[in-house]
Amino acid sequence: MSQTGNFAIGILTLSDKGSRGEREDISGQVIREMVTPLGSIQEYQVVADDLEQIVATLVDWTDAKKLDLILTTGGTGMSPRDVTPEATLRVIDWQIPGMAEAMRSSSMQITPHAMLSRALAGVRGETMIINLPGSPKGVRENLAVVLPALEHGILKLKGDPSDCAR
Repeated sequence: MSQTGNFAIGILTLSDKGSRGEREDISGQVIREMVTPLGSIQEYQVVADDLEQIVATLVDWTDAKKLDLILTTGGTGMSPRDVTPEATLRVIDWQIPGMAEAMRSSSMQITPHAMLSRALAGVRGETMIINLPGSPKGVRENLAVVLPALEHGILKLKGDPSDCAR
């Protein structure tokens, strides 16, 4: 069973401009910096805001690559090309609503625009998938909210029988 520092992590950046090489992926870099204590980045990719491509990548990373954690960045807003939540819903077995609620609640203290976020968190098999905003600032703020619960959540997915009481 994985312990701190040993989780297999994937970072999936959803950006039309990034996929064409027209924009540097700063948000993916922020994720990498913040999750390094949890494990190693086994997969990293920048893909267009394309529903089928996102679904295919998430399925591959969960079912074939058996990653413990996938963090997406981008595609969670209100624009017509923002399809990350729809792709995530297609692949997850169940949602973790508390994570998405916590991220939105925390972000609402910073900007009222946070209520427009459609980010999700969920599980496929033994892989946790969390949608983060596309901006580096949004990634930093939202990931900081859920980061303290990630290790415990992943260990529980892997079958850790220890008591949840603090």
